[in-house]
This record gives sequence, C-alpha cells and structure tokens, in this order.
Amino acid sequence: MSYQYEVKKQKLFTDEGQRHFLKVRDNVKELLATAGAFRVDKVLSGDSWFCLACVDRLVELGELIELTDEQVAGQDRVFVKGRG
Repeated sequence: MSYQYEVKKQKLFTDEGQRHFLKVRDNVKELLATAGAFRVDKVLSGDSWFCLACVDRLVELGELIELTDEQVAGQDRVFVKGRG
C-alpha cells in the first residue's frame, strides 16, 4: 500500500489527529524559522504517512509551498513558507 492523502486526511479531523497535526505544524514552523526550508524527513515520526498528510494539509491551507515535484520520494520533499 502506498501513501494516499485522501485516506489519511480523514484522521486529521479527529481529536487525536488534530493533536498530532498541531505538533507537526509547530515543528514545521520551528524548522522554517531556523532554516527557511525543510525536508519532510525532519518531521516524520510514528505514522510517517499521517505526518505526510499533515504536511499536505498545510499545503492545502497555504501555509507551505512545495519546491519539489512528484518524482521525489515522500521523505525527500522540500517545503518553504507559504502565504498563510
């Protein structure tokens, strides 16, 4: 089974999912403040696919912009701060 955002996204709206999402978001903000960009492997913990869903949600919300294309492995995706 491969990463499927639409499947993992459902968990984002649970209590547990929101708590994890906020931890990922805080970690992302810290990485951006330190370096201005980050690679996803720096925020992966526990359920890696759910962490990817958290990052993809931040993209949807406009808080992140992805610099890499779909040819890059999930853990190597690179992001910068978005407009949000």
